[in-house]
Amino acid sequence: MSNVIQQTGTYLDRILAQTVIDVAARKERVSVAELQAKISAQPEALPFAADLRRDHVTVIAEFKRASPSKGVFSETIRPDEVADAYIAGGAAGISCLTDEPFFKGTLADLELIAQHGYAATPPVGVLRKDFIVDRYQIDEARAFGASCILLIVAALDDATLVELQAYAQDYGLSVLVEIHDEEEAKRAVAAGSTLIGINNRDLRSFTVDLATTERLTPLLPPEATIVGESGIATTDDVARLAEAGVHAILVGESLIRQDDRVAATRALAAVPRVH
Repeated sequence: MSNVIQQTGTYLDRILAQTVIDVAARKERVSVAELQAKISAQPEALPFAADLRRDHVTVIAEFKRASPSKGVFSETIRPDEVADAYIAGGAAGISCLTDEPFFKGTLADLELIAQHGYAATPPVGVLRKDFIVDRYQIDEARAFGASCILLIVAALDDATLVELQAYAQDYGLSVLVEIHDEEEAKRAVAAGSTLIGINNRDLRSFTVDLATTERLTPLLPPEATIVGESGIATTDDVARLAEAGVHAILVGESLIRQDDRVAATRALAAVPRVH
């Protein structure tokens, strides 16, 4: 398929442009047939979206090595140790950033974390968090053990959003569709998305405001599973988002920086749902 990427007028455009270049290079190195062979050896995708709906706000705990704004978090961070800590702390899912140029992530990180997720009791699914613009990246996600992918509404036109979502679902993958504002909320709903992440970070100013989730949740259908993203560090933050109607939260930086990630994850995962 041709990549139909939307210009956002933000830093995201730079990331997406580099992503297109990187995906083309990987296609030259590893064929779709090779990925399909690897996929055939994978266990079935875990029910990532369904696992987020419990009587408490569930936690998708994120493994990330760096960010463009904060730099590298730790030179010695190990994905297997972090995954085990998140699982021990009761995370319902794990997010793994695989973008290399801007976040220092790799598909090897995803594969290792997914192996630990499958080995857990009960198993814990893994989200490939990346800037997905091409079916090939979905093939990669499944080949390296992901049970969910991220699609960013701001980055894709409507037809591409629908196409990539359907392609992922054909693999049995859950699809977390990320929105930032009212217009994107309408587009996600029109695309039939049922797992919707509300990112509290403004793409233009980089400011974070939990009121974004409070403002957008009423626009989403009652059957949607809603995930609050960005700016979540304390149980008070989680309680506020629970009041807004979220089912789950995605937490990265505030967990990855913790000395005791088990306790930190467990605390965030103990907040009851309100609705």
